[in-house]
Amino acid sequence: MTSLADALAGEHAAIYGYGVLGAHLTGQALNQARQAEAAHRGRRDKLFIDLAGGSAPAPAAAPAYALPFPVTDATTAVKLATQLEERAGAVWHAVLPDVTGDDRRFALDALTDCAVRAARWRRVAGHVPGTVALP
Repeated sequence: MTSLADALAGEHAAIYGYGVLGAHLTGQALNQARQAEAAHRGRRDKLFIDLAGGSAPAPAAAPAYALPFPVTDATTAVKLATQLEERAGAVWHAVLPDVTGDDRRFALDALTDCAVRAARWRRVAGHVPGTVALP
């Protein structure tokens, strides 16, 4: 599996996770989750099209994904959202050495977006500092 296919699999997992945690959020946190899910869906769709047009296989989404802990309330939902962005960021970081040109710009933009979203979720959770050296 290429690193871009790994990134697609990571986007599938993030979308699933946001579907689970959204049921436990309200107000601004729910809006933030919806925006994050939309961003992951946009990246997933682009990757799927790009990979389908090339020689690398485009992995399909799994029917379900194992979550690192039960999501039972807003606190655990925010914790999961933070982890989803950290994990997606790590996948995109791993893509960077393997790509050039437009693919590299796309991967860097995705990594940056994940880092910013993780920092926003840390802020919602009240964590200080809100940023980490590298997701």
